[in-house]
Amino acid sequence: MAAIGGLQITDAGKIYDPGGIHVVAVDNVSLSIAPGEFCVVVGPSGCGKTTLLNAIAGFDQLTSGTIEMDGELLASPGKKLLPGPDRMVVFQHGALFPWKTVLWNVTSGPVKRGQVRMAEAADKARELMGRVGLQGIDDQFPEALSGGQKRRVEIVRALMSNPKVLLLDEPFRALDALTKSVVQEHLLELYDFERKTIFFITHDLEEAIFLADRVAVMTTRPGRIKKIVDVDIPRPRDHHVLTTDRFLELKSELGEAIYEEAKLAFEAGERELA
Repeated sequence: MAAIGGLQITDAGKIYDPGGIHVVAVDNVSLSIAPGEFCVVVGPSGCGKTTLLNAIAGFDQLTSGTIEMDGELLASPGKKLLPGPDRMVVFQHGALFPWKTVLWNVTSGPVKRGQVRMAEAADKARELMGRVGLQGIDDQFPEALSGGQKRRVEIVRALMSNPKVLLLDEPFRALDALTKSVVQEHLLELYDFERKTIFFITHDLEEAIFLADRVAVMTTRPGRIKKIVDVDIPRPRDHHVLTTDRFLELKSELGEAIYEEAKLAFEAGERELA
């Protein structure tokens, strides 16, 4: 069976309001992501990380360049936007239906699309939720869950559609440090189990190194790829790796590149527009 979920971003560019203020959010970005790879993109606010993710998801058009998945064109200038369950997004601010139960939130998508019957979906949902410490919450409503529980439910919901690519837009940004560390480990457990291609964006350098196979650093606006570093830390991982010599070496190498861009962004008075 051929591997699926490979992404090829070629000379991607995005200009907001080309006839007016002309904000170049992304400029000439090229990045290849292998099927099953966990790729994390880091960079200062406004560098175009979310713009790039939205183009992959089919939410936003490119001004130039192309994005392909498994050889099929996803995005190019003027191409019709086509979001789909083959690219599932976990948003920064969450998107659970508060008036529906956890089990309904997790299973409704694939069941309504006819991908799977309800009984099979419920079994799969309980298996995945059990892997991330969410046993026995099927009938609860989102308002009864902690922030960390909600993020895990949202990740499980995304995986339930059996996507080719999972897109995560700073999903743990609002969590406290302890909760974030727990949820990161749960995400890695799901990744080791499902091995989906993951495109993850974050401001958090330690998070990027802990999760990724490769970390791509973007420049301040206009966003370009400044540096790509392979994270050669063996899997499976837990938070003990945060104190290893190799982790600290990678943090130092990447930290210098990110600091330079953050300083430029601060001096330019950047705001998070992308």
